[in-house]
Amino acid sequence: MIAARTDTICKHVSSRQCFIVWPKLPAFVLAVLLTSAAAAQSNSSPAAPSTPQTSSQNTPEISSHEETTTFKVKVNLVEVRVVVRDAKGKAVGNLKPQDFQLLDNGKPQVISKFSVEQTGGKPTLRAENASQPSGENAAQPPAPVSVPDRYIAYVFDDIHLQFPDLAQARNAAARQLQSLQPTDRAAIYTTSGQTRLDFTDDRSQLIATLNRIQPRSLTNTGLTPCPNISYYLADAIVNRNDTQALQIVTADAVNCGAVVASSVGVSASAQAQVYGFARRELTFGDQEIRLSLGVLQDVIRHMATMPGQRTVILVSPGFMNINELRMESQIAERALHSDIVINALDAQGLYTNMPDASEQRPPSPAIAPNMLLYRTAEQQANRDVMADLADTTGGIFFHNNNDLEEGFHRLAGQPEFSYLLGFAPQNLKLDGNYHKLKVNLKPPAEGTIQARKGYYAPKEAIDASAQARQAIEDAVFSQEDVREIPVELHTQFFKPDENDAKLSVLVRMDVRHLHFRKADGRNNNDVTVVSALFDRNGNFISGSQKVLQMHLKDETLEGRLNSGITLKSSFDVKPGSYIVRLVVRDEDGQLAAQSSAVEIP
Repeated sequence: MIAARTDTICKHVSSRQCFIVWPKLPAFVLAVLLTSAAAAQSNSSPAAPSTPQTSSQNTPEISSHEETTTFKVKVNLVEVRVVVRDAKGKAVGNLKPQDFQLLDNGKPQVISKFSVEQTGGKPTLRAENASQPSGENAAQPPAPVSVPDRYIAYVFDDIHLQFPDLAQARNAAARQLQSLQPTDRAAIYTTSGQTRLDFTDDRSQLIATLNRIQPRSLTNTGLTPCPNISYYLADAIVNRNDTQALQIVTADAVNCGAVVASSVGVSASAQAQVYGFARRELTFGDQEIRLSLGVLQDVIRHMATMPGQRTVILVSPGFMNINELRMESQIAERALHSDIVINALDAQGLYTNMPDASEQRPPSPAIAPNMLLYRTAEQQANRDVMADLADTTGGIFFHNNNDLEEGFHRLAGQPEFSYLLGFAPQNLKLDGNYHKLKVNLKPPAEGTIQARKGYYAPKEAIDASAQARQAIEDAVFSQEDVREIPVELHTQFFKPDENDAKLSVLVRMDVRHLHFRKADGRNNNDVTVVSALFDRNGNFISGSQKVLQMHLKDETLEGRLNSGITLKSSFDVKPGSYIVRLVVRDEDGQLAAQSSAVEIP
């Protein structure tokens, strides 16, 4: 069964913080009505003779059920999206399969699938309206509807960002949002969970949401604390037993009056107090990191069900992740499984090794040089998580640069050309282990490569039925048109009143072009038909699925089904813009997939 689209719920867990969670909604309601030619054929079948017949002769020619059918297993394919840029940073679009080398754990692979994708190649769909029943006014001609095929989630780390950096990042993001394409959808989330906007193409809502983002630190009050102990220093003191860090913070605690030094120097009790300060800072820091990574994980989970290309832009000054807080590996794994790219932007801009002039209470001259060394090391450690997430998922880490507008342009912009490489791993072990991927260019081809760095092997064998369901699900949540099976998709709607409508999806399938298996004088094939309904922003609303079992006689296949089989499914909707996605898959794995836009005034 196809996984249901999920909605966003913000659950408050305290007066200040809330998590974003996306609970799994019920799966498709199974309801497809067999009508038109198929129904006519069933009703017009000759009466059964009185003489005994074999079981094959008694088998209905067309029947339907709501159970999972069995399909032939196809070879698993690992796909890698690759962007190649020249020395000027421009995407290269003239490469061939023989120009690439693809390595899986260091072993060369045969590239069995190759395609070049160019920006702007997907047309918009014109919404289709059917005339309404007699006695009502006909619908006005609909306007074109842009089918969303790219989703960008901006995740602002308002827990760790300070206001000056956040303000510059907001302004740069607002300017970049103005360049969104009609087929782009953007969403805004914050790691505190207190400001969010789900995917939309409404730029005014996006800008308004950006302007509401404020720093939401659990501990940072804007004043220099006493003692001035960062999460990095706290980790050094508590977890790494760094005596120099303990001495520096203790000296700062004495200078600001948090502890008192004795006549013979700093006492053990004073250091014990500082150790307590460090443990407290570590506790609060751990909580902030869990919140930040938890929201990022939920965003990835939510985007996994979105169609088209999906990109996350993490906007943060960076943060460490220590001890058992290894959530970023789980985030990267989920992103890899879902083919989601994580880009990261360091909102602090250009790094400097100068003291922070904004501090109300700078460190004393005696400890200032060593404090600066620790801050430099902290800056490097803080950006490691962002760099790892971007590198692992084939994204970009924009850092050490004050041109944040250019950063957003690079991270949210779509390259003019990209390549999709696919290969079937040989002797793949079903152990769930991580496989390193490496994409190289063969001479004379040149350029820098952007691609994900690995994938995870499945943990268990996938049977034919599960693989078929996965193929259908992938096709439903894609925007690619596939025409291996000849089908026609039409939509109609009926409005009983101004606030409600019933949308009908009509699918005509030419069964004569299917690959039938001949057995007992019948032409046999099982076909799964799925109709899915999305809103204009690509959010799943509802869907239906049914399996058609066909055991057709030769004369039925050749003569009586010239008009094909027509299927009908219906959805109860409100007036608005919708996208209908149709997927048809037969027992041999042949596929048809197409979309239609509907505007209900």
